[in-house]
Amino acid sequence: MPRTCSFFVFLAIGLFFPIYLSGEPVSLTLDEVLQQGINSNLELKRNLIDLSIAEYSKSKLWAEVFPAISASVGITYASPLFSGDPLDPRVTSTGGNARLGLNLDLNAGIPHTMKNIRLAYQSRLLDYNDAKNQLEIQITKTFYSLIAESQNVSVLDDMFKSAQLLYERNQVAFRNGLVNELTLMQSRLGMENARYSLSVARSVYVNHMEDFLTQIGITYSEDTVFDGKIEITKVELDPFRLISEYLPQRPDVISKGFEIERLQNFERQLTLASKAPSISLSTEWRSRRFSPFTDTITGSASVNIPIDPLIPGTNRNQSVRNARLEIEKAVIDLQDTKEKAAAQIRFLATNLKNLWDSIEIARLSQEAAELSYELTTQGFRGGVVDSMKVEDARNDLLHAHQRLLVTELSYLNMILDISAALNINWKEVMK
Repeated sequence: MPRTCSFFVFLAIGLFFPIYLSGEPVSLTLDEVLQQGINSNLELKRNLIDLSIAEYSKSKLWAEVFPAISASVGITYASPLFSGDPLDPRVTSTGGNARLGLNLDLNAGIPHTMKNIRLAYQSRLLDYNDAKNQLEIQITKTFYSLIAESQNVSVLDDMFKSAQLLYERNQVAFRNGLVNELTLMQSRLGMENARYSLSVARSVYVNHMEDFLTQIGITYSEDTVFDGKIEITKVELDPFRLISEYLPQRPDVISKGFEIERLQNFERQLTLASKAPSISLSTEWRSRRFSPFTDTITGSASVNIPIDPLIPGTNRNQSVRNARLEIEKAVIDLQDTKEKAAAQIRFLATNLKNLWDSIEIARLSQEAAELSYELTTQGFRGGVVDSMKVEDARNDLLHAHQRLLVTELSYLNMILDISAALNINWKEVMK
């Protein structure tokens, strides 16, 4: 490659990917991760295609009353087979014909068919928005889960450094004859256990981070970090107010309502199309010969009055009856969906309150563990406490930190689940 070309290639790379070339940490916010996840999600792209198809059909409702148009052109050739010479031009003839036809069928059910086309677009739009919302919630959960894992790695790193410092002090004390060999070995074992726990947690975190970034279309880098932290505040929720205010706007409830409306339109369209008279209009122009030119134009209009749908038990009569029964089933499904949704909201609101109690206990446990570790290390430095007590206090502090991380993450996930159940932004729940 010529030097000039190489220069421009590297210049372009430097302009478009300055973060990766600089070696600085790549900090990603939640909004950036959400946008990238939405843009790269294949299922959402398929839903968007379905939405565009429904939108196009909605914008072309006139197609339901547009006439069927057909045209044809033909050539004819006639000659004797046994009674003369088929090559003799005096006894053979050629000709041509052309035809153009229009046919229009009108029935009273067409307006309801158009309503269902509009409804299909609204349903597709609802499905797309719901899928997008669910994807955002899942990405948000993973985002904060990885932040919690990163914080856990930091805690384990601090614990390892503390265990390493204790081992180094015990080495000095052992050389001076202040501690025995068993104490030294126990502190070394504690340090190695802390090193192993840190190594495992770091590997798991890197694997989870790489998998997540790959799924949303971002190239993984060791310098990639998430810009955010888990901030938990107490949320008081009244489930009865939430049910009355937000239940009607849930996507599953709206979808069931759309289904009832679609079935009602279908039942009316089927009833009118099968029982009401329909009109058929057609016209046709035909040219049978080009030399000499001859043509004819014909038109027809007819009214079709169905009889069999009025007779109980016939196929079309059963179709109308079954359509009405499907509406009744859809009404039952809507009621069932509302009851289950209300139960889910009550369950989540109750669990959220219980989780906050767990957070308060976990915070208190962490404070107690921090104080215990501080006093234990002071006692160790004063020669009052042995290193095993320090090891136990450090493990208790580690477990307290991890317990608080888990409970806070669970609380945030519960907030996200509630926002999904109410079909609102999760930050509104936190207010």
